[in-house]
Amino acid sequence: MTRSDPRSCLSTHEVSNQPPERGDADLWGDDIVLREAVARENGQTEALAAYGRVLGTAEMRAAARDANRHLPELVSFDRGGRRLDEVRFHPAYHRLMEAGIGAGYAALAWEGQPGGHVTHAAMVYLASQVEPGHCCPMTMTYAAVPALAADDRLAAIWRPKLTARRYDPAPRPLQHKAGATLGMAMTEKQGGSDVRCNTTRAEPDGDAYRLTGHKWFCSAPMSDGFLTLAQAPGGLTCFLVPRWLEGERNALRILRLKDKLGNKSNASAEIEYENTLAWRLGDEGQGVRTIIEMVHHTRLDTALAPAGLMRGALVEAAHWARNRSAFQKRLIDQPLMQSVLADLALDAEGALALGLRVARAFDGDTDNDRAFARIGVALAKFLSNKRCPQVTYEAMEVLGGMGYVEETGLPLFYREAPLNGIWEGSGNVICLDILRTLAREPLAAETLGAELLSAAGADRHYDAALKAHAERWPALPAEGEARWYAERTALLLTASVLLR
Repeated sequence: MTRSDPRSCLSTHEVSNQPPERGDADLWGDDIVLREAVARENGQTEALAAYGRVLGTAEMRAAARDANRHLPELVSFDRGGRRLDEVRFHPAYHRLMEAGIGAGYAALAWEGQPGGHVTHAAMVYLASQVEPGHCCPMTMTYAAVPALAADDRLAAIWRPKLTARRYDPAPRPLQHKAGATLGMAMTEKQGGSDVRCNTTRAEPDGDAYRLTGHKWFCSAPMSDGFLTLAQAPGGLTCFLVPRWLEGERNALRILRLKDKLGNKSNASAEIEYENTLAWRLGDEGQGVRTIIEMVHHTRLDTALAPAGLMRGALVEAAHWARNRSAFQKRLIDQPLMQSVLADLALDAEGALALGLRVARAFDGDTDNDRAFARIGVALAKFLSNKRCPQVTYEAMEVLGGMGYVEETGLPLFYREAPLNGIWEGSGNVICLDILRTLAREPLAAETLGAELLSAAGADRHYDAALKAHAERWPALPAEGEARWYAERTALLLTASVLLR
């Protein structure tokens, strides 16, 4: 079917020197950096090629705009005054979720095929270029699977639904659903990142427990269950809270949705537990140790999402520069613009390369792989998220005033840019974790050192920077220098991956 082009000859002027609509794109086929990185790190190309074609269509970009324009709505009661505690989403949000879950975003890493975590990480990168908000429930579902290993019975019930590649948003008990999502609710008002200050109580009730308390942040409150922390008789413990029960809804009250800077399509909520049914996951008193598996895997996604945001912003800037002229020359042909775009491309490529190198360590099964994954994901998360706001802003500036207009998509990227640096451990938390890991796990320090040294001799500037780093910090730094140390170490690690 042919379509008529919009009119350019208007009554007062002719529209010229304006870039055409981008139309359909292929997020996999058009991204040689991604294809090379996935091949290098042993990812699954067929799954990524299919997902990249779907996400790149103009239809999916329109769905992304709709999902952010028509925000989630809290519906507390039905017309008769009975409690619902539901969040309703625009159909566009469900379209994005269906595409991601169906592609294996949450399942691929657990299906037993080589390169599962690399492929999953590349999907995070692809989805973040289009609509990052819907990634949250899929990321948490992916990350919850290893935490379920703490209880074979719960794993047998939940894991098949979480990895089913079926998106089923219906509010009904797990046994009646084709597929499920699992979220997380940890932080409380008085503690924030210091979850040991949590006051939510857990009282034994036969084989189960009953929770009473609150959670200050609960993302994706329409998930089918949540991993949460509460104070049991034996101390801070991890629990799985089912969202829906047979015959009666579980007593999880949504108080309000957060009015956030960005991530608008994803509903983040404040919730209360009121004698809420929960199942213990792991031993009493071992809550942090149990849920840290989920946190560890969500960090991989928060390291890859900024790479996708930077790539999305860069593509918009490059499209503008190729199709816009100023001072009798195309922007793309002007040396200063070339320098700006090259700098942005280097930051985006570095974030992707480091993120997928770390994802390969998640795929590994040796002690060295696990040690490098632990330290590498923290370094990648810290650096890439510090770079992301600056890169997205610079891309907006390439477009001038149009970069500030919602239709370009750049405001969405800019609002999203700070998010992943805040979630799952903000800058100070990550930097202190880096120091603790290097101090307590000699193998993490050893594998990191090996990665840095593996690029020695490839470039004299790198060699000089590596030597200066070793001289500045012959041992771990004092806490007050943790950010400086983390940034320089992550920069060197990124350079090492790029040089190789």
